[in-house]
Amino acid sequence: MGSFQHYPLYRHQEKDLISFPLLAGTRTEATCACVCVCINVCAVVNAVFLNCLPVCISVCGTMPGPGSCVAVRRCFTFATGLVECLCFAGAAFGWASLVFVLKTEGYFSSLCVNSTDVNTTQVLDCTGQEEQFSLVFTIASFMNNFMTLPNGFLFDRFGTTVARLFGIFCYTMGTLMVAFSTPAISNMLFPAMSFLTTGGIMFLITNMQVGNLFGSHRSTIITLYSGAFDSSSALLLVIKLLHESGVSLRTSFLFLSFCSIIHLLRTFFLLPRSVIPYPLPDRYTYGVTCGKSKSLSLEATASSTTRRQIEELPLDKDSPVKQEKSLRECLLSRFFAWHLVWLSVMQLRIYMFIGTLNPMLDRLTEGEPSLVSQYINAFAITQLCGVLCAPWNGLIMDRLKRRYRAPGVSEQEVDLQASVPSLFLTALQCVVFSVCASTPYLPLQYLTFILQVLNRSFLYGGNAAFINVAFPSCHFGKLLGLIMALSAVFSLLQYPCFALVKGALGGDPLYMNIGLTLLTLLAFIHPLSVYLHCRRLASQRNESKAISASS
Repeated sequence: MGSFQHYPLYRHQEKDLISFPLLAGTRTEATCACVCVCINVCAVVNAVFLNCLPVCISVCGTMPGPGSCVAVRRCFTFATGLVECLCFAGAAFGWASLVFVLKTEGYFSSLCVNSTDVNTTQVLDCTGQEEQFSLVFTIASFMNNFMTLPNGFLFDRFGTTVARLFGIFCYTMGTLMVAFSTPAISNMLFPAMSFLTTGGIMFLITNMQVGNLFGSHRSTIITLYSGAFDSSSALLLVIKLLHESGVSLRTSFLFLSFCSIIHLLRTFFLLPRSVIPYPLPDRYTYGVTCGKSKSLSLEATASSTTRRQIEELPLDKDSPVKQEKSLRECLLSRFFAWHLVWLSVMQLRIYMFIGTLNPMLDRLTEGEPSLVSQYINAFAITQLCGVLCAPWNGLIMDRLKRRYRAPGVSEQEVDLQASVPSLFLTALQCVVFSVCASTPYLPLQYLTFILQVLNRSFLYGGNAAFINVAFPSCHFGKLLGLIMALSAVFSLLQYPCFALVKGALGGDPLYMNIGLTLLTLLAFIHPLSVYLHCRRLASQRNESKAISASS
């Protein structure tokens, strides 16, 4: 294999265009193989090439000679994690595609009754069936978020292996329960989808730590995995298309259950037993060792932690060293409160749209099955774009950090300044998406689908990235779990909203959509709050400099 001598790459670290003489000496073959494997897997899952390439080179190219096996393992960990999130983790959010199949199979069909319309014509009223499907998704989406709290504590306390074994168990139980469910026992969908979402979110949580292997690209990796999680909802579109081709629902979900063997192999061979630390200690290894490699020592961890603390100190040497906040202080902070509002209102809007997509399309198409199927397929296909959209949120934050760095400015202040455009842009996307979703014009829904996947990708990637930069890393799992659990409680409002539309509003969701659009305006308070906080810190710093200069 030839080398990548002086491989040109777009802006990396703090240079606009540089060459990478990565593969000199004894590292050439192993590092070339490592980079090629990583890039090829990225291409297979349709990830953004220019997003993957800098990450792959930065990790694979900095490994010491004897640790070439470690370099390859890290690239496999990143690439297989991306595939896992893309193909499995968020499958339950392709609910609209699965509902179409379940209706065909006759699930909850006993709730459909004959009724008379205004023209005294006998029609089949399936309002009860729609409410049950909506309730299944409401509970499943609630469990997806609420279980992040115990999952986060489980992950922080017992490490990666135990957490993933629990997640694999839940995911396998969910797929098996869907596989063996029948229209006669339609209620089995309630625990099945809850198990599926609980296991899926554990896959995402345990994969997000892989960003710690990539140093300055952490935000990009976190948002990339989050986007892959969103795109995995297209899995149920594949199952829908297979069902239309004659493959039974049971066969498809039994295959997903069998794939749990892959999750188990990855757990034991490509991930650590505990957690991946940040900052990453020198010569850090995990998984099955190959060749001679040094194990992680307490001295290395302490040395690396001390070095990271020094790097994150303000450049002004006279600035005092701040102690990390306790968990209680984080929970009572203004950042946590407004971030919870920011997440909750936009998440409710997105969940309400997904949960009511089928009845909305039935109304706009006047019940034409082929047209409904066409739009559901279009919605599911757009979900694949999540993995392409999400990394741009992380890239925006990572690039803005370089612009805001200045003498005397702490690393956390730089991170907060860089998060403001991301938070504002996500809120703006949600408002535009909500306006389009509220407009009862069928062709416009294609644009709504695009805005929904873009907003959802930015929302969850930005959520994890903000918690990562605004609060101490030792509380990340607990804070992420708690904020997702609290937002899950708020998301339960989607079922009474659906019942209100079907009842008092006579099936017309216009006024409900207007109310939800106005509610999403609350999301703009959070970026404004962070911006004012950064301005206050800058003002205090300038006053301190003026006092020092005058004295």
